[in-house]
Order: sequence, then structure tokens, then C-alpha cells
Amino acid sequence: MRLGGMTTGGLSYTDIGNKDAIGGLSREFYRRAGKAYGRAEQWCFEPHVAEEVFERWLAEEGVTCYIGSFLHSVELEVGRIRSLITENGIEVKARQYIDTSYEGDLMAKAGVSYTVGRESNELYGEEYNGSQVLDGHQFSFPVDPYRIERRPESGLLPGIDVEPHVPGCGDRRVQAYNFRLCLTANQSNRLPIIKPDGYDRSRYELLSRYCRAGFVPTFLKFDAIAEGKVDMNNWGAVSTDWIGGSDRFPEAGYAERERIFQEHVRWILGLLWFWREDPAVPEEFQTRFREWGWCRDEFTDTAGFSRMLYVREARRLIGDVVMTEHYCRGKAIAEDSVGLAAYTMDSHNCRRIVVDGMVKNEGNVEVYSGPPYPVSYRSIIPKREECRNLFVPFCLSASHIAFGSIRMEPVFMILSESAALAAGLAIECGCDVQNVPYERLRERLVQAGQVLERAQSQNSVMNEVYTESAI
Repeated sequence: MRLGGMTTGGLSYTDIGNKDAIGGLSREFYRRAGKAYGRAEQWCFEPHVAEEVFERWLAEEGVTCYIGSFLHSVELEVGRIRSLITENGIEVKARQYIDTSYEGDLMAKAGVSYTVGRESNELYGEEYNGSQVLDGHQFSFPVDPYRIERRPESGLLPGIDVEPHVPGCGDRRVQAYNFRLCLTANQSNRLPIIKPDGYDRSRYELLSRYCRAGFVPTFLKFDAIAEGKVDMNNWGAVSTDWIGGSDRFPEAGYAERERIFQEHVRWILGLLWFWREDPAVPEEFQTRFREWGWCRDEFTDTAGFSRMLYVREARRLIGDVVMTEHYCRGKAIAEDSVGLAAYTMDSHNCRRIVVDGMVKNEGNVEVYSGPPYPVSYRSIIPKREECRNLFVPFCLSASHIAFGSIRMEPVFMILSESAALAAGLAIECGCDVQNVPYERLRERLVQAGQVLERAQSQNSVMNEVYTESAI
């Protein structure tokens, strides 16, 4: 755990959605990152630069950050959080609390209602929730799923789910996690990719068969950031996402999360070695991939490997307002806006299944939702009867597919600032978070530079996604 979360943990090629929707301290961060490069703004930056920006910023404000202080317990008193204690013995007493974790641990220990996984389409009348077998990040060639090919009685290869696909059906699966990797081909700053301890080639049999069927890995998501470095992300049917390996993570204890974390590490380190050295990989990719390695000046305490597991989705609050795809598509409008979201409705794959005797990925959704849309204040606070002094701007109240649109780092920053301003107002007014006067909050948000509604000029603006590649 380090300052800045995924923004300093390898997610350097920012998922913007629409720059016009980003204001307040979130926009200020990207301006401060720009100063490090002599520019007005910088949206694609080196991880260590992002960390330095946050460190200087906290120093300016006189804020002390306690790293590695995991939540142990929460004391409640008449529907309010009275205090919390961390595993390393820090006790925190406050009048208002903001849970900005990716997992929603404070929310859960406070007894607030939440969900994990995917709702059925029927629950909120959605189209892209629940089980989905679509074309994105899908197998382009037929691949046999059985341990012994063409022999179902031999069982399935590791990581393939036995449960059938029922379109739109809900479950407790979450979209796959990975690590965003910072790599370079600059020899003077490059550390080699080496064979990991305990490398198990059998884990990559599915990829081996896929290559044998005609697949050639791609450099499409080697996204250029700065100084000859790339932010490498998942791309295709078999890549850095450890599909199906994240489902236990949201509600796991810290020891179990660490085991899952290390399994993701092993998956990716083994994958990179497979790409680099295995004879099943086409030479046209392999030769060029060997030019890449870890950056000497990034993540120096972990040999160049990102410190942050990309927890794309974990627990989600169930509040009085649940953001659904109807809000994303403009069919419903939140009148109590605390910021705008703007990204495609996006979910990575959740599992692998067998369809007509061949492997298919299930869960990937990439559907343009429309122009930027407001996020409701009521979606970042619990129901009154559950907790009256808590804000949840990360694990907010949203359906799986709407969360896939909202869950971008700039939006998390936006919602967190709005939560902090609302918390201050609740203290001033001596009221529960559910009674914060929205019109007064709105005035403060506007004064802080938050963007709360879509300008007319944004009506025709499509999602801004970078397309340049480092290769």
C-alpha cells in the first residue's frame, strides 16, 4: 500500500473519458503532473512522478499519511462510527469518515449494506449487466478446453468454469484484476525480465494452444507515457488479466488477499517469461518482446514490478440511489450531482467457459454510454438507518456495469473531494450526511472548481481514448 493508489501504482495512461468533465483537485493533480514535464497538464506520466506530486502536495498542506495501516475494527454508537482501530494500533476518532479504499473495508465493518458481483439484468432493467459473451477480448481461433484435447472426460484446463452461460444472469463474480506494468526498451534504464521462481509452464497451456491455432500476441496495449516508458495493460483473450482469479478478493481477510495478490504476481511473471522464451510463441512477437524490460527507476523496492494490484471492482454500496446504466446513458439524471463520470461502460472478463466444445471468455463489455453524466450525492452515502457519518466515494452505490463506467481514477478523485466538502458541511450544520443541504453543498463544489453538469459543447464529444502505441 502506497500513497496514490493505482495512480502511482502503474495506471499511468489515464482513463480520461472526457477532459471537460474533470475539475477540482482532480484536475489540479494532472496540472501538477504537467509541471514536472514543463507542460500545462500531463495525463500520461511516470509512476514515480505521480508519487512525487502527491508527496509534495501533502507536505504543502501539512498532512501526515500513515502507510500500511490496515483496518482492524470499528466502534459504532447509535448509527454512527465513533472510532476505528488499525491493525498496527492507531485509533482514529472523528465526526465524519470517508472510505476511499478500493475494497470498501470501512463500509463493510460499519455494517452498511453492500453487494459483490454482477446483478441480473432484470434487477434494474439493464442490458449489459450479468453474464455476457461478447466479441471484445475474445478468442479469435477455436481452442480446445480439455486437459487432453478432444476428451471431455479428462476434465477442463485450469481456470475454466464448469457453470454454463445464462445471458444476463447475475452472480458474485468480479471483473478480472491485473497489474499495470511500467516497461521500457531503453537499454540504459532497462532491467531484464527473468524466469520467475516456481515457473509452471502448464499454467499457460491455454495460451500455447491459442498460439498454435494461429494467434500472435500484440503490442496494442503498450501505451506510451513518458521518457520512453509504457504502461502495459491487458489485451486480448489471454493476457495479464488473471481471469477468474479475483472473485474471493473483495470479502477476503488481509492474509487471504495477500495470497491472491501473489497469485496474480505469479501469473504475470510467468506470462512474461512464456512470451519471451516459449517456443509456442510466434517469433515475430517474441523477438520484439525481448527488447522490453523493467524500468530501473520505477518501483525500485520491488525490482520494477508495480506495488498495486489493480482491484477494478470489489464491494459496492447499496444506497438510496443506485447508479445504473440508465444514468450512464442519460435515460435517468441525478439532480444532486457531486461530479461527472464519462467513460465507456466497461467490464473486463470475469471467467472462462465452454461453448460448443471450445473456450470462450465471458464478462467483457465495452459499450459507449454517451456524454458525461452526473453522479448522485446519494450514491456515495449509506442509507440513514445504517450509518449517518460515512461517505463511500470509491465503492459507491452502483450496479456492476454502471460502476464499470464510473470507476476511473480521475472520477474517484472528484467524488472524494466532493465527499470531503460534504463532510465539512455536515460538521458545520451538525447534521447527518443524509441531511446535508444540497444547494449549499453545490455552491461549495462549484467554488472548488468541480464540474457538476454537462455543458452543451459536450453533447457530441465521444469518449477520449488514446490510440498511440509505443511500438
